[in-house]
Amino acid sequence: MKPVRLTFLTALALLAPAALATPANAATPTAAPPLLSLTNPDFEQGQYGWAFTTGTGVASNRPHRGTKLVYLDAGAGKKVSQTVTATGTGSYDISAWISTSDTGGAFTARVNGNVVQSQSLPSASNYRRYTLSRIALAKGDKLEVAFESGKGWVNADDLMVSPSAPVNPTVTSSDPKIKEMFDWARLKANSWTQQQGSEGPLNIDEYQSTGTGSGTYASSYWAGYAYRSAYYSRDMAHQLAGASVLGLDSANKTMLGSFAASATDAHNYYPVWSFNFDAKTYLSIDYHNPDSFVREVPATFELVEKADEAYRWTGDTSYVDDPVMWDFYRHATKEFIERHDSVRKNGVAEGTGQGIFKGAASYNEQSGEPLAEAGDAIGSQYQAFLAMASLARGKGDAQLAQTYEKKAADLKTYFNTQWSGSGSGANMIRGYTTDGRALTGWGKENSWFMPMKQIIDPGARRDAYLDFIDQQASGAGKPSNIEAITYLPDTFFKNNRNDTAWKWMNYVFDQKDVQHPVANQGTNGDYPEVSFTLLSQTVEGLMGVTPNAPANSLTTQSRLPKGMDWLKIDDIRVGGNTFSLRHDGATKSVLTNSSGTAGYTWEARFPGTFSAVKVNGVQQTAQTKVVDGATYTYVTPNVAPGQTITVEAIS
Repeated sequence: MKPVRLTFLTALALLAPAALATPANAATPTAAPPLLSLTNPDFEQGQYGWAFTTGTGVASNRPHRGTKLVYLDAGAGKKVSQTVTATGTGSYDISAWISTSDTGGAFTARVNGNVVQSQSLPSASNYRRYTLSRIALAKGDKLEVAFESGKGWVNADDLMVSPSAPVNPTVTSSDPKIKEMFDWARLKANSWTQQQGSEGPLNIDEYQSTGTGSGTYASSYWAGYAYRSAYYSRDMAHQLAGASVLGLDSANKTMLGSFAASATDAHNYYPVWSFNFDAKTYLSIDYHNPDSFVREVPATFELVEKADEAYRWTGDTSYVDDPVMWDFYRHATKEFIERHDSVRKNGVAEGTGQGIFKGAASYNEQSGEPLAEAGDAIGSQYQAFLAMASLARGKGDAQLAQTYEKKAADLKTYFNTQWSGSGSGANMIRGYTTDGRALTGWGKENSWFMPMKQIIDPGARRDAYLDFIDQQASGAGKPSNIEAITYLPDTFFKNNRNDTAWKWMNYVFDQKDVQHPVANQGTNGDYPEVSFTLLSQTVEGLMGVTPNAPANSLTTQSRLPKGMDWLKIDDIRVGGNTFSLRHDGATKSVLTNSSGTAGYTWEARFPGTFSAVKVNGVQQTAQTKVVDGATYTYVTPNVAPGQTITVEAIS
């Protein structure tokens, strides 16, 4: 999408569930900083608002979006700049799409005449998105944003101002690659957030470069193509954990709330596929009328799962108390299934096999298979049942929780004894067509979602299928779009294939400067899902953090790959507390309850069976448990505010 033509970006959470009774342990809502507006940020109004030296100007030959761009000719001393006055205290990220023919140019921010950040521009003729991050301003400060010339021409377009994320986690490690990766992902992900209260265009897409009017943007972030003015249910579901790592809880709740409110009876309880950043206007390219809009079965269930995940990260009780959210969970896990179970009539939600505007069974839109049921849909349905059980317990309804725990167990049994057949590897069933044919072989999303959603029983059959997925994705079956590949680290971390997961994290990161196959999208790294998922794959994957803020607890498990001796993350926020966590190999972990008023119960897990565990040097009898087929040794010390606890497993 081409960023906005007025001020920049983000508004009131119009459809967000109300925080009816946020508990003391939940994160305190972070007040939005004052609006910081740039005039004419996409240069569609020519030179208005900007200062130009000789050798610079506005052209129409090669815009990023719309009809105009700013250019600087080759040679030193040329500049295009704008100076604005801060109306209050805040921290901001400023991004722009820039292309260059040679090195030496710069994208620079000055505060009161002093350079506070400057990015040297490489030689890259394709447009890439550059960001000046976490620029602190006080009321009355003068901020200059400038493009400066180099050895070759510089083209720039489509600036955007984002509020800096409430949480700023940092990584240190024996492996410099993970630090480089995390630092890049943190800054890049934050640059996609919208600035609360600003006016922006609606319904921008590849066919409507200026949109269809404007609206007040809601607390949200880009999730989907960067050339559309929208966030998408599938992308948002995959980005939610990374957004939680940055403390973007208000945006998560706004976006989840908009999807929940759209899953109406008239829509057959499907959530709408995409929303403009005002969080209330359906994106026109994806929505025509209540009978013709993009919808895919897995998204309905993933949104239930991710609402529970957001609840666990924040402790915000509106996730269980808000009636709109609760009705969505209830309809998604009951009436939605009943209305979309007409072909095989087995309690599994179906698609129509007639394309995405009629309801697709799978996220794999390119397969051309007329799927009624798909592996990604049934796996997501299983996780939605578990999430509904968890949310019901949070609501205090133990009976409903037990009902959904049984639904999940029964669905998993049915999957493993009947639905997926008896084959292994390439012979496992991963979908059924509308005429009843079972499909095996490589199905991309409808293959890897099955082990990612943990619906396949542990054992040799699941191991063989994970081998099959890695083989296919490493060969001719590799998806051409990077956003699909971002699921592979999650798939392998969920199944304790740490080295394979790390391999795919490295692949995604190493491809960040490669042109995306959709030309308008820019580079792979400028697809928002890439940066958000690398954050979550570090915290939830490598560090094995599972939050449970409503219960003042968290679980950790080292999943460090071979060659990574230790990894530490500072500023992990769970509820109202922040933590520092370090893993040394797979047998030693250190947790500090850095800030907040609540003590937390820490379940420190270690894969395997150990004779004993030391807690701050004091030996304790080890406890063991089996989780999804894997045996863990664990202890559960309480970590008081300000306290550091070291746990080490002893052979």
